[in-house]
Amino acid sequence: QVQLVESGGGLVQAGGSLRLSCVASGRTFSDYAMGWFRQAPGKEREFVATITTHGWSGVQTYYADFVKGRFTISRDNAKNTVFLQMNRLKPEDTAVYYCAAQLEGRGATSEYEYSYWGQGTQVTVSS
Repeated sequence: QVQLVESGGGLVQAGGSLRLSCVASGRTFSDYAMGWFRQAPGKEREFVATITTHGWSGVQTYYADFVKGRFTISRDNAKNTVFLQMNRLKPEDTAVYYCAAQLEGRGATSEYEYSYWGQGTQVTVSS
């Protein structure tokens, strides 16, 4: 079992920044890939970013097109934590943000590839 707890959400003006954190417990954090997803009111949950486990070439990251250049995913295995640095926020980024763990370690854009989920943290961007 893996337990995930997100934090760092809040209310911010457009153009501002937030840093989300997700602390994992229960299994060896470095063994699995992590992802961030979001769900806006009335919409389906969508992929935001993913980061793999450390391979021979280091970690790999992948982003949804709508966050490329604005958001950065990173991980600190010593702290069992994955981060999502969000810059230049837009009102359309308003959503509940979820972190998720993928035990295969390769990262994925589909939510069905992830086995464990946090409870979510609300991000609200005002115009």
